[in-house]
Amino acid sequence: MSYCAAIEGMQPESRRELHKRYHDKHYGFPIHDDNELFGRLVMEINQAGLSWETILKKEEGFRKAYDNFDIQKVASYGESDWERLLNDPGIIRNKLKVNAAIENAKTIVELQKEFGSFEKWLEHHHPKTLPEWMKLFKKTFKFTGGEIVNEFLMSIGYLKGSHAESCPVYDEVLKHNPMWNNV
Repeated sequence: MSYCAAIEGMQPESRRELHKRYHDKHYGFPIHDDNELFGRLVMEINQAGLSWETILKKEEGFRKAYDNFDIQKVASYGESDWERLLNDPGIIRNKLKVNAAIENAKTIVELQKEFGSFEKWLEHHHPKTLPEWMKLFKKTFKFTGGEIVNEFLMSIGYLKGSHAESCPVYDEVLKHNPMWNNV
């Protein structure tokens, strides 16, 4: 069952609304802000082994803990920040995931220097198949397995599949010219 169809049957209403807000306004829509791209990557990495609902409920906690996903700030985090994050109940307190966020921010800073932005780095490598993207991400970033890469790229419009073609949001996503539509 697609995410689009699954939302309609979710109970209680608060759960359905949480997912519907993400589905209708964010999932599959292109992101042109590097900090927001980084934030989505952090959230996708943190979802590994957990439900997306858990991550959606903690999104504000992630924003607060990681300085609103400011790549420059996160890249400069030191030992005290690492400890603070591991003790923050507003996020997922997993050493590997916290380390991945900090190290990936450092990597993105380097990509920005070379390509001008994280988004331009993604554009430079588009189009790729999922296996090609997975290989690239595994070589470039920490804690980026196949499902993380797939969901990250679908959620930002680089891979098709975020919405069923019968879903009304599918047409809205198309209006924003997702990269998957430019192959």
